[in-house]
Amino acid sequence: DGCTFSAPAGQVCGLLGPNGSGKTTLLRLLMGFLRPTAGSATIDGLDCYADRVRVHQLVSYLPGDARLFRNMKGRKVLEFFSQVRPDGDFKRAMQIADRLGLDASRQVAKCSTGMRQKLALAAVLSMNCPLLILDEPTSNLDPTVRGEVLALIREARQADRTVIFSSHVMSEVEQVCDRVIILREGKPVHDQV
Repeated sequence: DGCTFSAPAGQVCGLLGPNGSGKTTLLRLLMGFLRPTAGSATIDGLDCYADRVRVHQLVSYLPGDARLFRNMKGRKVLEFFSQVRPDGDFKRAMQIADRLGLDASRQVAKCSTGMRQKLALAAVLSMNCPLLILDEPTSNLDPTVRGEVLALIREARQADRTVIFSSHVMSEVEQVCDRVIILREGKPVHDQV
């Protein structure tokens, strides 16, 4: 409701707010999964809903409830995602998996929640696209791995990629964000660059 902002290349923008404040809804609007009831959402001049197929080519998205192929091994999941997108990079996905301490030889169904989160992060962060949209990227991760995810976000910024991510953890946002938007009841109540 009245959430107007733009994020230039190379900016890391954090979305903070309590549960139900609208963070995930905003990210879903940007992905074109929801149609705005008023106003508009655009990425690179493209309407996020009407042009969502083209928008998806510019974005690598980590949903808060990432679903992965349960019968595949982690390595095969990363291989699959690297092949379905022209900007996929299997070698980079495996490097990120190693950095996150993921055993990619395990079947997804036999992985813990944290291991599945690492797998999803390796798939998403390995894409060579200009915008990363991450919904609670460090949930279910131990502090050491959280630090590595934040390092990967900083590297994305250095590569002039834009990152928009939601979080409940103020310290994470303080460490990596150039801008913070705090939402409450669907409205931005604070926007600090």
